[in-house]
Amino acid sequence: MLRLRVIVAAARSDEVVALLTASPAVAHIIVLPAAARLPAGDVVLCDLAREGANTVLQALRTLGIDETGAITIEDAGVVLSASAERATQAAPGLDVDAVVWDEIEHRTGQETRLSATYLALLTVATVIAAIGVLLDQPILIVGAMVVGPEFGPLAALCVALVRRRWDMAARSAIALVVGFPAAMAVTVVATWALTAAGLVDRSMLLAERPLTDFIWRPDALSWVVGFLAGVAGMLSITSARSGALIGVLISVTTVPAAANAAVALAYHAPAEAFGSAAQLLINLAAIVAAGVLTLGVQRLWWQRVRPPARPIAVAQATSHR
Repeated sequence: MLRLRVIVAAARSDEVVALLTASPAVAHIIVLPAAARLPAGDVVLCDLAREGANTVLQALRTLGIDETGAITIEDAGVVLSASAERATQAAPGLDVDAVVWDEIEHRTGQETRLSATYLALLTVATVIAAIGVLLDQPILIVGAMVVGPEFGPLAALCVALVRRRWDMAARSAIALVVGFPAAMAVTVVATWALTAAGLVDRSMLLAERPLTDFIWRPDALSWVVGFLAGVAGMLSITSARSGALIGVLISVTTVPAAANAAVALAYHAPAEAFGSAAQLLINLAAIVAAGVLTLGVQRLWWQRVRPPARPIAVAQATSHR
């Protein structure tokens, strides 16, 4: 279940309580009069079944509570209560399958910022991957995949497209469009520096690399793997299964492809640079397509196939004032 904390003006507190009471997915309603100071008002607490969260949150936002007060959502952890059990049973579907759109949008929206940390992680991952492709070392490639933060903006872009949040989509696209070229540019310079130091050379790129040459030789399976990774990635985010997300990061070759392209550019190997760039674009497109499709199916399932058993009407809640 989720723990819901609402700060609401005292004059509208009864309105919020009536709204929550009207939902079968809500349990354990607690009202703390005049407990909030900034903004001033009452604090209303309750436990909320994940399956019914979207209806309740939409109703609260329709009342404008998020603009005049505050709505905080957090995981309630273990809740031992017959009331909670009844609320869970009354809500449609299973909690592990439920997608709380406000939660997902907020979580992925934090990944859209073109921050110094994001650029540093992406650059470090790309340089590690560049060394990995030159040494033909899959372990370094896997390490670079895990370090790379690029799936955050990709997931945010998928959510933004499904939710039609064009500002969020633009920020995500900028993080990707600026991040990868910047990381590749630094990798080109790093390759020159390592070459000057005698640690690597062009022959390492042109030599047979049976363990990592798939990075710059995309085929139909590149799209298939990227698409499946996008599906798994979005499911891991919507269900908060971080273990599955680690597997997704290891399965896609976005950072390694960018790294191989940068090394090929540094050593003037246009065929490898082109192939790596194609691999990168194929993976990015496949992940976004799969993510949008996955979120679209989930939204269709919850809104049409399994509609809430008892929708909350704002007018109904208002009538209890």
